[in-house]
Amino acid sequence: MEPTELGISGDCKITGQILARIGDKWSVFVIGSLAHRTMRFNELKRRIGGVSQRMLTLTLRGLERDGLVRRTVYPTIPPRVDYDLTPLGRTLVIPLRGIADWAGAHIDEVIASRTAYDSEADAAGEKRAA
Repeated sequence: MEPTELGISGDCKITGQILARIGDKWSVFVIGSLAHRTMRFNELKRRIGGVSQRMLTLTLRGLERDGLVRRTVYPTIPPRVDYDLTPLGRTLVIPLRGIADWAGAHIDEVIASRTAYDSEADAAGEKRAA
């Protein structure tokens, strides 16, 4: 199979898994939050907002598994656990910031397009997936 315009082979399973991980909304928020400093779990949860404890736990585990986040446990009572980006995780900060900047710059256009699409679907009596 030929690579796409971005140079990504369409049949590469691991590439798809990596893109799913770094393209996940919660992963982006975690990486963005940890770009500034090391944080504890509850601090991350408060900073991100809207993420459930379970989803944040799963996201952190996945990012740790992929080598993007480091989890450090300190033997205190109660145990203290810190999360920070690994050097590999830090390489994602600039590309993700670029995507966030793009989203911010084009939010009005996306909203207008969604509104037009939904209005067209309503007029035609269709139910389209969001």
